[in-house]
Amino acid sequence: ESCITLYLLFQFLKQLGIHPDWQFVDVYGMEPELLSMVPRPVCAVLLLFPITEKYETFRTEEEERIKAKGQDVKSSVYFMKQTINNACGTIGLIHAIANNREKMNFETNSSLKKFLEDSLSMTPEERAKYLETYEAPSIDEKVDLHFIALVNVGGHLYELDGRKPFPINHGETSDDSFLEDAIEVCKKFMERDPEELRFNAIALSAA
Repeated sequence: ESCITLYLLFQFLKQLGIHPDWQFVDVYGMEPELLSMVPRPVCAVLLLFPITEKYETFRTEEEERIKAKGQDVKSSVYFMKQTINNACGTIGLIHAIANNREKMNFETNSSLKKFLEDSLSMTPEERAKYLETYEAPSIDEKVDLHFIALVNVGGHLYELDGRKPFPINHGETSDDSFLEDAIEVCKKFMERDPEELRFNAIALSAA
């Protein structure tokens, strides 16, 4: 399943006009020796997982808690809502690339570069509407799992999930510790649903 996903992600980056200086690689396990196999630097982690009842219950509680307590989210975080049913893979990818756009090498006629430039000043809802009009290649038909992106923006680790109303700030991180910090967040997802085995982490690494 995962190799299909990696191939789709690779194709997707190519179609969107991104130079292959960054590549998606599988994170084979959460232990330090397996994480040490992932090429560095890592600028984003995608987590694929099934939406279960346990997850939905947690999502509702988390949203209520954050709405009550508030959280700090930098205005420079690029976040968009998901309005197209099966577009979470596309949106996860856009979240990963958009929040690392300074590091990416776009082809001159890159459709993603244009999408990001056009949508930078939009709200998360407007970006979602704009994506509906945009003919992005779809990677979602073959993937029945939900995708979220974990990124470092300004020294904070954010979880970006278009099904949530806002980004989730998971605390401080750095370029050096980002992969380990992101994997700690992934572990929490797995601990909340111990019977579920379909979790898959993919790192966006320097090629």
